Amino acid sequence: MAIDPERTFKPINIAVLTVSDTRTAENDTSGDILAQRVTDAGHRLAARAIVKDDANVLASKLNDWIDDPQIDAVVSTGGTGLTGRDVTPEALAMIHDARDIPGFGELFRWLSYKSIGTSTVQSRACAVVARGTYIFALPGSNGAVKDGWDGILAEQLDSRNRPCNFVELMPRLKEV
Repeated sequence: MAIDPERTFKPINIAVLTVSDTRTAENDTSGDILAQRVTDAGHRLAARAIVKDDANVLASKLNDWIDDPQIDAVVSTGGTGLTGRDVTPEALAMIHDARDIPGFGELFRWLSYKSIGTSTVQSRACAVVARGTYIFALPGSNGAVKDGWDGILAEQLDSRNRPCNFVELMPRLKEV
């Protein structure tokens, strides 16, 4: 990470969403890891929720958060695998005005390969920007959450990161 010490850190509002049929507030370890990393980085945890693996329910929750001016980004965990119940990418495709950030998934799988080898091809980690809000979809494992936050999001959500970062683009995300 190339932090420019002459730039000011700008905290953003980040919501954490766990997508799972089995996780609860008591056992949502990947959501806990994300929430902790968000606040440890100096950002504000704007919201946190757990939703079932249902594309319509997930898309509805994401649309609510996208339209909330107090939420700048959403980081989700879970639902990015290959099974029939893994529907996070499909829910993102249902979001009106969502634009893919293809390099996110590619970079995630490259980083993940270092940890889990070829098993990373089973991940459909992805990201979009929709109506001015970033949405990053990570797999549900603790290791994947750490790889995604530590290896990508910690830098790209830091306004001091050079040569560029997601935060500096935020004022321009709704341009037409």
